Amino acid sequence: MSAVDSVVAIYPTHQEAERAVKMLQEAGVDMKSLSIAAKDTHTEEHVVGYYNAGDRMKYWGKLGVFWGGFWGLLFGSAMFVIPGLGPILVAGPLVAWIVAGLENAVIVGGLSAIGAGLVSIGIPHDSVLQYETALATDKFLLVVHGSFTEVERARNAIAGAGHGDYTCHGERVLAGQGN
Repeated sequence: MSAVDSVVAIYPTHQEAERAVKMLQEAGVDMKSLSIAAKDTHTEEHVVGYYNAGDRMKYWGKLGVFWGGFWGLLFGSAMFVIPGLGPILVAGPLVAWIVAGLENAVIVGGLSAIGAGLVSIGIPHDSVLQYETALATDKFLLVVHGSFTEVERARNAIAGAGHGDYTCHGERVLAGQGN
């Protein structure tokens, strides 16, 4: 059986995604196992900018505080312009999975670079299509990827909050040892 599993949740607003991250942090989920991604169309301002200063990335725009908090909390941050999706902001290990997919030219079956990154950690193609659609429709994607125990802790925290739009992935899940 796989020692690594994932739980992926979709949130319609940045407030709900931020609440989920805080809840996961309070539940003791390792923030290095957490990623968040969203389309960068949530601005009403004309000036939107990014810059990288050392190991920190700065975003100006309507959700600057939201993204600034994640980029300081999570491991890795990036902005990608992906055909079909547009500009996507990403924080967490998903950045490395996307870059690895791009470097290895692992764009699988019409999936975007984000999709290829998710497939590379064992998330099924059909689910990845659902997550790409969520991003394309301005939703926020939260991914916790790690040991079965870590993912189970995250799943329990997400389920306890009454959030109904999440899916667990991994061999143990498929074998009936998870939800």
